[in-house]
Amino acid sequence: MDFELSEDQKLVQEMVRRFSEKEIAHLADEIDRTERFPEKTLKDMAGLGLMSMLVPSEAGGTGMGAVAYSLALMEIGKACMSHATATSVTNMVCEGIYRFGTPAQRQIYIPRITSGECLAGAFALTEPGAGSDAGSLRATAEREGEEYVLNGTKVFITSGSHAGVFMVAAKTDREAGKRGISVFLVEAGTPGLRVGRKEEKLGQRGSDTVEILFEECHVPAANLLGNEGDGFKIMLANLDGGRVGIASSSCGLARAAFESARSYSKDRRQFGRPICEFQAIQWKLADMATQLDAATLLTLRAAHRKELGRPYTQEASMAKLFATEACQRVCREALQIHGGYGYVREYPAERFLRDSVALTLYEGTSEIQRLVIARNLLT
Repeated sequence: MDFELSEDQKLVQEMVRRFSEKEIAHLADEIDRTERFPEKTLKDMAGLGLMSMLVPSEAGGTGMGAVAYSLALMEIGKACMSHATATSVTNMVCEGIYRFGTPAQRQIYIPRITSGECLAGAFALTEPGAGSDAGSLRATAEREGEEYVLNGTKVFITSGSHAGVFMVAAKTDREAGKRGISVFLVEAGTPGLRVGRKEEKLGQRGSDTVEILFEECHVPAANLLGNEGDGFKIMLANLDGGRVGIASSSCGLARAAFESARSYSKDRRQFGRPICEFQAIQWKLADMATQLDAATLLTLRAAHRKELGRPYTQEASMAKLFATEACQRVCREALQIHGGYGYVREYPAERFLRDSVALTLYEGTSEIQRLVIARNLLT
């Protein structure tokens, strides 16, 4: 088994690391305090090809591959989780358009995302009464000639206030359950699409999370992604890739928390010596590093299988489950090592912990990941 990265993957990793350290990391605290959506840096990242990493170059993307994508998100997540979440969702939408879109849809939307004209993409699946049970969604799309008319409410939509294109799930057949779900590409500014309440969040406060309302929203029939009834399959495929992205971001955040705690333990002195010399702290650091490495390897395994075109649903869920829960454990221990200083804003430990909380919730909760894994093990 070869764990060495290719030269291209190393180049992507180093390029994103330099950019993240220079252009993103110093913004993280201010973004968290003000809840400012980082438009400029996201546009700059599009210019570096970081919003279409999973789309081949011949289709208008940068074709970096799933492993390089995972490595890039680890570096971005280490610098700022708000940037990482927006980047992950936009890449998921861009890849979904490439995989399931018509040539015309690809030609219209992928260049907009790649260039940064479309600042972000949004994935509109969750509803007030439909979260983990996506099949119970109630948004509808009625065919009227050469258009569909969308009605319904979506919640917890990442980048919803700033997205240029929405990937929206709605029922085209109300009686068909999951088989009646279809997906549509809806452009920002379409009459009948309205941004509702912005959520006040515990963490990742620079990542815009809003309610989206569709009220007699007329969408061209040409904006149907795939065929009618393909929506559930499309959304599940997108979520598999999204889970690799969340796992990667989690590894980055955990790395930031671990390095912060390790550095602090060398500087902080108690009882006449640095606290890193006490076994209690050493064991914490050892456990943190071990969990971080395990999470990283699980994540890169899932990304590698995806890149090879092999089934990776189970591996993606395992990576997402372990990496997100490990990240929370690492962030909690990082705060504990900081002691009282970890609880105040003077140090980033409290922000790391707040940013980690959502990781086990979106793109499928930990409980859903366990269901996915068990189902694959038992079939």
